[in-house]
Amino acid sequence: MFGYSKLKAWTVIVVSVFGLLFSLPNFLPESVYKQVPEGIRKVWHPVTLGLDLSGGSYLLLQVDTGALYKEQLTSLADSVRTALVDRKVRFSGLKVEGEGKEQYVSFKLLNSGDYSKVRETVLRLENGLQVSSSGAAVSVSYTPAALIQMTNAAVEQSIDIVRRRIDELGTKEPSIQQEGEDRIRVQLPGVQEPGEVKALLGKTAKMTFHLVDEETSVYDAQRGKIAPDSMLVPGDDMNEAFYVLKRASVVGGDQFQTANASFQNGTEAVVNFQFKQAGARKFSVATRDNIGKRLAIVLDGKVISAPSIQSHIPGGSGVITGNFTIDSAKELALMLRSGALPAPLSVVEEKVVGPGLGADSIEAGFLSCMIGVVLVFAFVFLVYGKMGTFANIALIFNGLLLLAILGLFNATLTLPGVAGIALTIGMAVDSNILVFERMREELKMGRTAPLNVINAGFENSFTAILDSQLTTLFAAFVLYWLGSGPVKGFGVTLGIGILTTMFTAIMVTKFLMLAWLKIRKPKEITL
Repeated sequence: MFGYSKLKAWTVIVVSVFGLLFSLPNFLPESVYKQVPEGIRKVWHPVTLGLDLSGGSYLLLQVDTGALYKEQLTSLADSVRTALVDRKVRFSGLKVEGEGKEQYVSFKLLNSGDYSKVRETVLRLENGLQVSSSGAAVSVSYTPAALIQMTNAAVEQSIDIVRRRIDELGTKEPSIQQEGEDRIRVQLPGVQEPGEVKALLGKTAKMTFHLVDEETSVYDAQRGKIAPDSMLVPGDDMNEAFYVLKRASVVGGDQFQTANASFQNGTEAVVNFQFKQAGARKFSVATRDNIGKRLAIVLDGKVISAPSIQSHIPGGSGVITGNFTIDSAKELALMLRSGALPAPLSVVEEKVVGPGLGADSIEAGFLSCMIGVVLVFAFVFLVYGKMGTFANIALIFNGLLLLAILGLFNATLTLPGVAGIALTIGMAVDSNILVFERMREELKMGRTAPLNVINAGFENSFTAILDSQLTTLFAAFVLYWLGSGPVKGFGVTLGIGILTTMFTAIMVTKFLMLAWLKIRKPKEITL
């Protein structure tokens, strides 16, 4: 195909059509784009504008790792207690002590000779534990590696749950990413009042069901007269002040399949729920074996309701009652559907970017890019004439292809990203200049056949183009790998821009030149 292999020619055609097609949503009016079927819009959509371009809210959340470690150690303490009782080891004062990463389970052995047996027993409970002793005092804690793994898992789970909660709230295209060891960055384009989102993210929504310990009074429990398998839990403001509950939960909130707000008896707001299959079996057994007893519903460490079990509930469905308004019932149902956070989240930084500021940023960025493009186009045309026109057309394809890839991967474009695009334009022109200057050298050496001049120009400049582009690509990779936020966004757009530049500067420009040779059949080339 006019001196170009069919594979290369069709590659250029297919990729160029892809660039045109997938960049099109960026130029459609919003009213027209909304008419496109939803299934198509999932993959065919414009580039998402970042917070600095569209306006919205920015929240920096921190995972309460201290609470996470305490919860894990409290569960570990129960396991240690059970294991030691099973091994007939006598001990006293088993409790969780310390703060933050320095927390540990401590107890005293009544027979210090049991330490070897205790150490062997505890280390079998789970991986990542370490045991130490000082006389009769024994401490059990997680290793530093286990704490890091625990933190990473909690942050990943929190990001997933935050995304589900925000998406179900209807927020458009939130950007949610981990920042540092235990922080989560949330960007909410278009959201100017983040109060509702903050309230939603500030609640852990950890729900469990526990049988009420009918044999121990609250009075005795407050004075320490409580069985090891029971615990004292506060109630909410409208119910009893405290409850004595069995420590082991009947079923956890992780077993919820669905939850929805509704009305009971016409006026009372309640939450209807349905357990997953495994949870439904546990709930069925608990209600079958404990008819007449009270079952407490514990939400975030407080009892919100403790009704009596009236009959066997085999289907795994039920109703959560409490002092709900319809809004609070809907909020609780949403959080139960999305899942409980592994640890509380706190807002450590909050910013709101007005839509006017975003519009100004878009206008300034667009104007600067257009001025740059016009000057580049004019320079290339004035210096290289007709050959420069082909480079300018390839440069347009480069921009469209870059927009298409950013839109396809749902990348978020920020002001640093716009700077990356502007730099890409310069890199693209630089590659074509290397080709054209090499072609001039070929003409000066006496080579006159147009096809030979073009082929020699591209072949002899390829190494220089590849070296310069790869050097910048490595820099973009380092920015993406080590950077965060705007720096990472700049690295992404720059890296993608370099790849599209390599394609358009080498393949598209040459394709256009050879097509021109095939159609016009000029006897010589002037540069």
